[in-house]
Amino acid sequence: MLLSRLFKQLAIALPLGLLAISNAQAQRDLSGVEIVPHHVSGTFYYLEGAGGNIGISIGEDGVVMIDDQFAPLTDKILAAIRQLNDGEIRFVINTHVHPDHTGGNENLGKMGIVILARDEVRVRLSASSPKDALPILTYSESITIHLNDEEVHAFPVPPAHTDGDTFIHFRDSDVIHTGDVFRTTAFPVIDTNNGGTLDGTIQALAILVGTAGPDTKIVPGHGVVSDRMDVMGFRDMVIDVAAQVEEMVVRGMSYEDVASANPTSAYNDRYGDPDRFLRAVYTELGGEL
Repeated sequence: MLLSRLFKQLAIALPLGLLAISNAQAQRDLSGVEIVPHHVSGTFYYLEGAGGNIGISIGEDGVVMIDDQFAPLTDKILAAIRQLNDGEIRFVINTHVHPDHTGGNENLGKMGIVILARDEVRVRLSASSPKDALPILTYSESITIHLNDEEVHAFPVPPAHTDGDTFIHFRDSDVIHTGDVFRTTAFPVIDTNNGGTLDGTIQALAILVGTAGPDTKIVPGHGVVSDRMDVMGFRDMVIDVAAQVEEMVVRGMSYEDVASANPTSAYNDRYGDPDRFLRAVYTELGGEL
């Protein structure tokens, strides 16, 4: 069974609608959005606005930026960064392909800012984005940027939220930006249309637990700064739900029956509507919608 294999690995869906929702968010009126900086540790801050949390490392060498939200917010985002540091923005690293994390790419690319991402992110963005929005440096293995007396270690993880997910560990500040593999605001979003998987989600969360120390600050794609124990709880929730759903799939239960059995009941108050997550888990474990 898949779940047994997942447990062994630990020992060592997105529906099409989500992309449409993200594009709709990009088109909505963002004029009232404020970009709020939060200091996390050392050189690292994150910017809260609309879309995914933006990470920034600042210092004498300039700025390293993680993700860039939506295009209409670029001026506000740059103004917020300038309040903290007036140096050059040296790099932008995309954690994955979704437009609430890459929507500002074109604006920043036209400014000559170097965009980095996994190979898979460039391939997927190439299908719908102009040249200036595409990462110009791509990688398939881990990379390290040395700026601001900081080791910025970006490393790919197994296909989880998408097939292009990257974690970025600011080693000296001891902060990890996770993109949308980890979030505190909802159940995991497993974007099967962009290569995301349940198996990879559990593997990636295990990698995050193993990389973080007891004092590591973890910045999710959406939500508040967390720690390793928070990630362990999130991972354990995914494993618990998957175990319940796998048993139901083996018994031949339809998705409607699984949803009625409410295997996420212990977590709904915290994470909200489970339907999208449950559908992805159900289908990966062999159920047919």
